[in-house]
Amino acid sequence: MMRKFAVLGRPIAHSRSPQIHQCFAEDTHRELSYERLLVSETGFVRTIEHFQQQGGNGANVTSPCKEEAFRWVTTLTLRAQLAGAVNTITLNTDGTSLGDNTDGVGLIKDIRDFLGWSLAHKRILILGAGGAVRGILHPLLSEKSDLIVIANRTLVKAHNLIAIFQSFGSMEARSFEECVSDHFDMVINTIPRTECAPPLPAISSNTLCYDLIYADEMTPFLKTVQALGATQIADGMGMLVEQAAESFYVWHGVRPNTLKARALFHSGANKK
Repeated sequence: MMRKFAVLGRPIAHSRSPQIHQCFAEDTHRELSYERLLVSETGFVRTIEHFQQQGGNGANVTSPCKEEAFRWVTTLTLRAQLAGAVNTITLNTDGTSLGDNTDGVGLIKDIRDFLGWSLAHKRILILGAGGAVRGILHPLLSEKSDLIVIANRTLVKAHNLIAIFQSFGSMEARSFEECVSDHFDMVINTIPRTECAPPLPAISSNTLCYDLIYADEMTPFLKTVQALGATQIADGMGMLVEQAAESFYVWHGVRPNTLKARALFHSGANKK
């Protein structure tokens, strides 16, 4: 019997998850269906429960529904608990569900295993303190960096994140202006392109610059750091593929080769 999967979010028409998972299915010789489901402002629970009743086996969850998914699922994995959000749901035939979060794993696999960037003993600056940051902090701290600084316009948000994760490693909360005169080995941007770009610290050819945002063309953040001298840059397309591969493993128990999907969606912004 063909297994049924979906991705839920708002908006959702742009999602590349169906193509990525079909690519993985071909690679692993599995049959599945994977659809996009648009969630209304108050309709996440109704949408996921209807999908489960129709025989759905699993679902990915994207913005802005990850926290609602966190509250809805029956049980949570440890990494979902730490992230405070769910992007991968396993739907069981008895009506229960398991919530997981594969975003952080996807980021680390892209940075460490594909790009070949070591995170150990690095000073890392994260721009922004939104929900996406909470999903990646524990995996980043597990790589044994020397320091992670979270910079945000609203400092209380950065301090709140540090209160949750400070036992896992060395962290600080700062304003953007406080970071300008400091040195960082890596800068990770999580601020949407719709918001004003913050002031940046010194950028050189040795600065690793990663944008969680992805697009068909180079993102504004990557254009900025490239103009400042950065040569080692990457957008979030690799993370998107790798987190999808981890979701696929959660559901099917096999890890797909991600090279074909990477080639299919390569944005041209990834450079070692």
